[in-house]
Amino acid sequence: MQRWILGKKNQITLAGAILIVIGFISSLGFKNEIVAVWALVIASVIGAAPIAIQAYQALRVKVVSIDVLVTMAVVGAFLIKNYEESAIVTFLFLFGSFLEQRTLNKTRSAIKELTEMAPESALKQMENGEFEEVEVDEVDVGDILLVKTGAKIPVDGTVLSGEGSINEASITGESLPVSKEEGSNVFAGTILDNGTIQIVANRVGEDTTFGKIIELVEEAQDSKSEAERFIDGFSKYYTPAVLLLGIIVWAFSRNLELAITILVLGCPGALVIGVPVSNVAGIGNGARHGVLLKGSEVIKDFSRLDTMVFDKTGTLTVGNPSVAEKEYYGDNIDEALGYLASVERESDHPLAKAVLTEIGETQFSPVENTEVIKGGGVTANVNGHRIAVGNVALMENEGVHISKQARNDIDRFEKGGNSLVLTAVDGELKILMGVRDQIRAGVKEDLKRLKRLGVKNLIMLSGDNQGTVDVVSRELGLTEAHGNMLPEDKSAFVKKLIEKGQIVAFVGDGVNDSPSLALANIGIAMGSGTDVAIETSDVVLMNSDFSRLPHGLGLTKAIARNMKQNIVIAIGVVLFLLASVFFSEWMNMSIGMLVHEGSILVVILNGMRLLRYRLR
Repeated sequence: MQRWILGKKNQITLAGAILIVIGFISSLGFKNEIVAVWALVIASVIGAAPIAIQAYQALRVKVVSIDVLVTMAVVGAFLIKNYEESAIVTFLFLFGSFLEQRTLNKTRSAIKELTEMAPESALKQMENGEFEEVEVDEVDVGDILLVKTGAKIPVDGTVLSGEGSINEASITGESLPVSKEEGSNVFAGTILDNGTIQIVANRVGEDTTFGKIIELVEEAQDSKSEAERFIDGFSKYYTPAVLLLGIIVWAFSRNLELAITILVLGCPGALVIGVPVSNVAGIGNGARHGVLLKGSEVIKDFSRLDTMVFDKTGTLTVGNPSVAEKEYYGDNIDEALGYLASVERESDHPLAKAVLTEIGETQFSPVENTEVIKGGGVTANVNGHRIAVGNVALMENEGVHISKQARNDIDRFEKGGNSLVLTAVDGELKILMGVRDQIRAGVKEDLKRLKRLGVKNLIMLSGDNQGTVDVVSRELGLTEAHGNMLPEDKSAFVKKLIEKGQIVAFVGDGVNDSPSLALANIGIAMGSGTDVAIETSDVVLMNSDFSRLPHGLGLTKAIARNMKQNIVIAIGVVLFLLASVFFSEWMNMSIGMLVHEGSILVVILNGMRLLRYRLR
């Protein structure tokens, strides 16, 4: 019976509204007091039923909830035969509950949208080579899948063949389609706007990036911040205090109506709901814009941080070395590039890969008598020519003449933070390349945004040599930069900053960053980083999009402001109502309940503004 009544709250609210209208029309329009009284009595009784059930359930677990106060107020009004007040109070309370639930459901729309985006089926290649539609749960790692135009990518995978444009908004928050071709990574839950591709499954089910997003957002929205825990504890004492105040007022004044009015007006509804709605709406916004906040507790420290520490490789830089500068000397350069590519093709060194990528398509030749010179480079014979590829020391050992112009170029490249790759053919310098890890596009502007948001210290820690680190630091305008740092050095540095009283965020992507991510007040992991880094962190930037970081910081500041606004509104309204009871003659239960429910709606709508938040 209790469950049935609680399940019909909306219908009871509507019936109460109709009965109240009938009551007032009968009394004011037709002067029929009997119909008016019975309409208001019935409205009071049916309206009080679900409220009383909730009050009983709360008292069973030794909690004096808002429902207890309202139930006592309605019973009191009923006893003094103030049926108008009792009917209106029950209706407003139930109607406020309806509005509260409806608007709260909207704030949870982000997680609902995410779960609705989850793919349900996939075209899987069977043993006979044909593709058949199966449920996503039947797809295993290593399976080959076909994705057609307009279909959702069912798993995290790598493109085997075909090409097309994919809408990755569900993962990165970016609305513009991203071109994909052979070798490109794709994510579950994204949509193939055009083209047809075949992919191999790398991660399936809950292990996909999309699955982890849903899991993290659900956990975050269910968690409680320090402010919420404080308000929960506060309301446990505040609600009985209001009840005690009502009893004291009645004991001294013998005015039952005044005591009942105090019970109604003292309800802390807006205070209890204000902070959770801000957190839920803010976390939902972050999920839609590629920033995963792992719980409400993260918001407090993230919104107040004053120092950001960055790993260099894969965070501020792309993480893949490439040729940044090059100079050619003498004739037959195309031929020399072919010889260089032939030699580098046999190496798996990162510099060799960068050089091959830069050269692109060329004519390869057989390589003979390859010799690796420790700390210098490589020498070999190609098409009867002696080829030397390496650093300046190797060139000098080979007796290669380096002109004044080449020396100037070498100095310039080194000052630019490049690793040098020199190539000589038969003792003559032909090619000079400077290889370095490129700075991520847009990082410089993003760092400026972080400064405008109140981050005072931008610090880079890297295992690279100090010269390379200084070049990147100067280009990005960082506060400090330290090179030659091992993982334990980084975590020790972070610990010192925290001991100085700074609120520190560490941004990284690798296993070696995990100690620092765990130690910092806020650990921020790049979404394409290692599982260990992502699990250890407090915030995840999906798809390693660094531009999401300023949005995340601005969002948490907005959430913190919004929570404070809601607390001020809630407390201010309660104080205003209680003061009006004692110092004015116009305040009564109906007006007080209307203002009280209005304040709940105001804090909910204020919290919902966070759903539309975007960093200016």
